[in-house]
Amino acid sequence: MESIVLVYLNGEIVPHEEARVPVDDRGFLFADGVYEVVRVYDGRPFLMDAHLQRLRDGLAALRIDDPGAAGLAAVAERLLDENGLRDGDATVYIQVTRGAAPRAHAFPPAGTPPTVYVAAKRFARHPAEYYRDGVAAITVPDTRWSRCDIKSVSLLANVLANQAAKDAGAFEALFVRDGIVLEGSLSNLFAVYDGALFTYPASNYILAGITRRHVIGLASALGIPVVEAPVPLDRLFAAAELFLSGTTTEVLPVTRVDGRDIATGCPGPITLRVQRAFRESI
Repeated sequence: MESIVLVYLNGEIVPHEEARVPVDDRGFLFADGVYEVVRVYDGRPFLMDAHLQRLRDGLAALRIDDPGAAGLAAVAERLLDENGLRDGDATVYIQVTRGAAPRAHAFPPAGTPPTVYVAAKRFARHPAEYYRDGVAAITVPDTRWSRCDIKSVSLLANVLANQAAKDAGAFEALFVRDGIVLEGSLSNLFAVYDGALFTYPASNYILAGITRRHVIGLASALGIPVVEAPVPLDRLFAAAELFLSGTTTEVLPVTRVDGRDIATGCPGPITLRVQRAFRESI
């Protein structure tokens, strides 16, 4: 008999199949909300505090009342227990919207309670050969809004970009704005030039990932210079190495972009050093 998956919705732990959100919820009508995804390794949420701080920052930026984000770590722990996820790989998904109210573009009346949803589930890591051999990516025009620093549930541009990558037989789509390669549809991008890591500066044009920040710290500890600076598209193929960082991608080499090999077409030494340091930090 299949076990019941439990989730958290607006203060209650309920079976997943019984969780209901009103059709007037602004997350459904306007994508008016924020979310976070946290990796869990053998029952231990990784970098949870940093994820919750970014959630609070997103809520503040969208002027959504904080429903008690600090307490969601305890909710996540309970769901990991209730769903038997204290071994292996899992994820915790957290979403907060502005709540349910009659449809109108302006904010609903003060005091409208936000909708809070948390779920924990088993996670299947990407195949080992992705990390060993690298993956392919494509470049796509960046059609997103100019507040990519907010982890909004409005992800249609990312969805279309990632599907374009899948249609091309690639793993990731890299957004290009004004001739600059910014980041991926679900990851941040690092490039290696002359032994240094380059990544686009934290700004409103990228989602400065929690894993990105962790990788920068790991690289610095390894003595690898890190430069937060734009990577022009016309220099991308001159990179000695490329890799992606993200909650679900971890540190993933990119060895081919738009059908062209990056350097030798194999993961480079700096990528492998950062990859090892990341695994050791978990």
